[in-house]
Amino acid sequence: MTTWIAIGVTAFGCYAVKLLGLSVPAGILERPLVKRLAALVPLALLAALTALQTFSTSELKLVVDARAAGLAAAAVALLLRAPFLVVIGAAVLVTAAVRALTG
Repeated sequence: MTTWIAIGVTAFGCYAVKLLGLSVPAGILERPLVKRLAALVPLALLAALTALQTFSTSELKLVVDARAAGLAAAAVALLLRAPFLVVIGAAVLVTAAVRALTG
């Protein structure tokens, strides 16, 4: 029964957050600061997720492995203005090559 209570509370919480977002007056959403923050929040969340997935910790030590090399390759491809699929491909190939060489 506890599981169903947790599911119900979570569903209600999700609905409440969505309702809260819909009830914000349009005048507030049109402010330049709000527009700028709304544009930057997804980028910040994606950067944080990428950092967490790339640089893991093991016993309070930073672990830098093949994922970091793949991220570096993707960064170089982005600096060279490569198309998105090329950026992803470069990251995948470098990560696989480093794993094959080290493992």
